[in-house]
Amino acid sequence: MAFKRSQILLCGGTGCTSSGSQTLVKEFKKELIKHELMDEVELVITGCFGLCELGPVVIVYPEGTFYSRVEPSDIPELVEEHLVKGRPLERLIYSEKKEGEHPLSINELGFYKKQKRIALANCGVIDPEDIEEYIAFDGYMALEKVLFKMTPQEVIDEVKASGLRGRGGGGFPTGLKWQFAYNADSPDGVKFVACNADEGDPGAFMDRSVLEGDPHRLIEAMAIAAYAIGAQKGYVYVRAEYPIAVKRLQIAIDQAKDYGLLGDNVFDTDFSFDLEIRLGAGAFVCGEETALMNSVEGKRGEPRPRPPFPANKGLFERPTVLNNVETYANIPTIILEGAESFASVGTEKSKGTKVFALGGKINNTGLLEIPMGTTLREVIYEIGGGIPNGKAFKAAQTGGPSGGCIPSSELDIPIDYDNLISIGAMMGSGGLIVMDEDNCMVDVARFFLDFTQDESCGKCPPCRIGTKRMLEILERICDGQGEEGDIERLEELAEGIKASALCGLGQTAPNPVLSTIKYFRDEYEAHIYEKRCPAGVCRNLLNYVIDEEKCKGCGICAKKCPGDAITGEKKKPHVIDAAKCVKCGACIEACPFNAIAKA
Repeated sequence: MAFKRSQILLCGGTGCTSSGSQTLVKEFKKELIKHELMDEVELVITGCFGLCELGPVVIVYPEGTFYSRVEPSDIPELVEEHLVKGRPLERLIYSEKKEGEHPLSINELGFYKKQKRIALANCGVIDPEDIEEYIAFDGYMALEKVLFKMTPQEVIDEVKASGLRGRGGGGFPTGLKWQFAYNADSPDGVKFVACNADEGDPGAFMDRSVLEGDPHRLIEAMAIAAYAIGAQKGYVYVRAEYPIAVKRLQIAIDQAKDYGLLGDNVFDTDFSFDLEIRLGAGAFVCGEETALMNSVEGKRGEPRPRPPFPANKGLFERPTVLNNVETYANIPTIILEGAESFASVGTEKSKGTKVFALGGKINNTGLLEIPMGTTLREVIYEIGGGIPNGKAFKAAQTGGPSGGCIPSSELDIPIDYDNLISIGAMMGSGGLIVMDEDNCMVDVARFFLDFTQDESCGKCPPCRIGTKRMLEILERICDGQGEEGDIERLEELAEGIKASALCGLGQTAPNPVLSTIKYFRDEYEAHIYEKRCPAGVCRNLLNYVIDEEKCKGCGICAKKCPGDAITGEKKKPHVIDAAKCVKCGACIEACPFNAIAKA
């Protein structure tokens, strides 16, 4: 292939695709043909770059110029200026630079400076549908190394020494899980490896992005795990709602088989391993390992009692290793660079990096990978770019619906497994939702509990009934019907569910309620005793009032009010009839003098 002087990397991840990145492909090709640049410039569709807030994203190398929010109409000028005339198109460059400085390349941007990419190393760098690009970045060298230079026990020992813990939520030591499966007896010698790519937490898209941007990394890691425990068959359980991930993973599996990297006699050795995709229908409970295995087997997605644990009796009652995508994504690096190198990153008990999906009230929404031990303050203000509109940070929800809220008083806590648990939160799979001063924490707890209650499989009474009773209490509180003793009832129910629910999802379902009561008890008390929502979110606890000094009597608010609740003479202060007010907020949006406020 002829040498190309430039590369255009165009994000083809779900985020940028939803923003229209695929419409840019045709425009780029048209302009490259027009300027006779097809032999000099390569157009590559990649996975996610991470900074999803700015999509569609285009990066031009070798300069590394980062273009954001690119529209099809921008392409002719971008090609003309950057690729023909050799000067960056300033108006499209995402800029953090001060006046007079040169345009920043991708690695100089604040969003990326504090990141260390291991699991996401190739995402946004290679074409995920081209196995040769993965191989060019040392792809499948780790598999070759273990097959020719390491015994299965040596592989397991290396993973143990790395300190890698499961990135799916529980944080169980990965090497120890592999050891259990290696030691386990199988009646016919059959063992399995499986991957949890279900990822159903609201606001979480870490595993999906790895599958979309670097699917061969998962295949290689699962093959290594299979060699280590003595398995010949693997399953990737992925949501059917992730079409791009499913498509690229299937392409990667087919390519790996064509290259002899999957199937019989991998690398012409005695090791054989095959991989199959199983599609999930979107049940949140199937993110729990035993429910996932039931679903793979074609059964109803409900958790099984443990013990026995999957490492001894998992898929089809055979020893099984099950890890999530991010956990596996670290394996090739650990094997190639060594356990010591991986363990040098992170904290004493939480080694390596963690991928987070950063969303909510934050300027830089996107995907990031940071060393364990990075503080929440660094994530929010240095990587995330702070809170929009100058609002104050209030809390961050980690671990999805099963996690807890971290208040502003804990902004400087180093993020790792044990530190988060110590303050009532959890790492979870890596969703990180940021909330500002306008969020009502009682309503936040209600939202997450509503999700988990709706997604409960219903198998065990503590989760099926207990979360329903908790949700009913929270709904009463948000509707202004809270009673004395409701907080204590919530705490009692929560502790009972945590102690007796069948699976991890049920046991952690009360976490958002407990953490918000712990850190924001005053908001619960205001709702119950003062019939007031301090954040002005819960509609039944709101009143809209007009400031007489600011009101000019223009009548615009009265025209916009759907309930005819606003009256007054022209050029005189108007008033709102609380009995008629439906609390829609239309008057606030319409008032040109900012004379209406929530009370």
